[in-house]
Amino acid sequence: MYGGWVSIPHLLSVRALATAGLDYVVIDLQHGGAVESDLPALTTAIRLAGAAPIGRIRFAHPADIGRSLDLGCEGVIVPNVESAEQARAIVGACRYPPDGYRSAGGVLAVDDPLCLVMVESAAAVTELPATLAVPGIDGIYVGPRDLSLSLGCALDPHDPVLRKELEKVWAQCAAAGKPVGVHAMDGVTARLYRDNGCRLVTTIADALALTRGAAAALAAARG
Repeated sequence: MYGGWVSIPHLLSVRALATAGLDYVVIDLQHGGAVESDLPALTTAIRLAGAAPIGRIRFAHPADIGRSLDLGCEGVIVPNVESAEQARAIVGACRYPPDGYRSAGGVLAVDDPLCLVMVESAAAVTELPATLAVPGIDGIYVGPRDLSLSLGCALDPHDPVLRKELEKVWAQCAAAGKPVGVHAMDGVTARLYRDNGCRLVTTIADALALTRGAAAALAAARG
């Protein structure tokens, strides 16, 4: 499945992204401009355009998870998950009893949301087999930028240090039978990740697409 990433919280921009044929669109509540009150309108616009709205929440806290799901997100991507213990708490926050402790009552809530936890550090890679064994974890989402910072290497999937860790993640997810997602941000990198077994590939981000498109048009005009 191919996805987009939203940092600009506006109905027109999320609709433009979703109508490109993407399978999912992630609203970035951690680093983007969206806040919780934006979610009902944004998630509805994404859904009506034919894609699944997902929330990348701010922090692995039950309140952040519950509010995002109650306000229209069909799943969450949870950042900075370092241990299986954290993963178990995240699953509990995503699931209603008896499988978890999520409170019911959200007017836009779905019953069985997607629960993805991020792998963004060397410690998270080390802990990954235990994290994957947690019931209710639907998959892993890799943040290559933060992972490369943690490893002290280049943000390049061909870098030998980063590549080694990525291959560990791919192999462990395949062995566990769970999908792995990843930030790619351009089509060539997205295809590389897809060919290596990634099944949730975020291919484009709204702000980056605007910058690249404007720069390319300006270069062509000046040339």
